[in-house]
Amino acid sequence: MKKSPKAKKPALRPFDAAEFLTDAETIAAYLDEAFASNDPAEIAESIGTVARALGMSKIARNAKVSRESLYRALSRNGNPELSTIIGVLRACGVTLAAKAA
Repeated sequence: MKKSPKAKKPALRPFDAAEFLTDAETIAAYLDEAFASNDPAEIAESIGTVARALGMSKIARNAKVSRESLYRALSRNGNPELSTIIGVLRACGVTLAAKAA
């Protein structure tokens, strides 16, 4: 009896939201969800994901910070200053707005 060849398992990649952040409306909705969490780590990480989607080097240059420090600041363990957040959001074409809770 012949052995059947083993079927290859498909290669799986981890989910990366940056692949789907392709237009301003999607980016705004993604960030709005992060802001609604009220979790500073999630917000920073989400802003970092948007920056990666748009090109971290370009965003860092426009926000006037180094790419390396931007990666660190916008990681889940980062603690970015408000001026960094505002500069990055501006460079991403997004504004920060307040709304009643």
